Amino acid sequence: MLESVKQLLSDHGSGGLFSALSIFPKATKFEAQDEEEKIILLLRPHFVTNIWWILISLAMGFAPLVWPDLPIISLLPDNYIFVLTLFWYALILTFIFERFLMWFFSVNIVTDERVMDVDFYGLLFKHVSVAQLDRIEDVNYFQKGIMGAFFNFGDVLIQTAAEITGFVFNKIPNPDRVVKVLSELIAEEKQEELEGRVR
Repeated sequence: MLESVKQLLSDHGSGGLFSALSIFPKATKFEAQDEEEKIILLLRPHFVTNIWWILISLAMGFAPLVWPDLPIISLLPDNYIFVLTLFWYALILTFIFERFLMWFFSVNIVTDERVMDVDFYGLLFKHVSVAQLDRIEDVNYFQKGIMGAFFNFGDVLIQTAAEITGFVFNKIPNPDRVVKVLSELIAEEKQEELEGRVR
């Protein structure tokens, strides 16, 4: 069943642990995964979408260098400035840790049976959308701006016949390739249904 999909993805590497596009990831499982269900794609937003918070973190890291020039802080004793600096860097590390975890765990999963969109909002809330391949009616993508065109990332919009009418894979790499893979999987799922081979 997956031979045509493998051909579409043959010129891409499988991707590593921190890759935004992992093909047939071997050590990846998710809750409610069926025994025979195979994960074909594991997608995250393109890594370049993290640049904004990385730059903010760097700028925040240099802030203590200008503290002696600030009248309020320059009046504090050295012990207080030291504690304030430690607290400041702890805040930066917390910010970096949270942003990284939100990027790492907000994933899109494409299997041979369904697609899943897992979005984390903060560390305590996640939203999961699932659509069976045979319920998907339309798949398309769009790219916005110079960054999207230059780094080849965009949004994949999936329209379904279910109660949740659709969801979006945000800022994923190679959206055109992902749409082709999804279209191929949907066609194969329909063929299996016609032949009575549905699980």
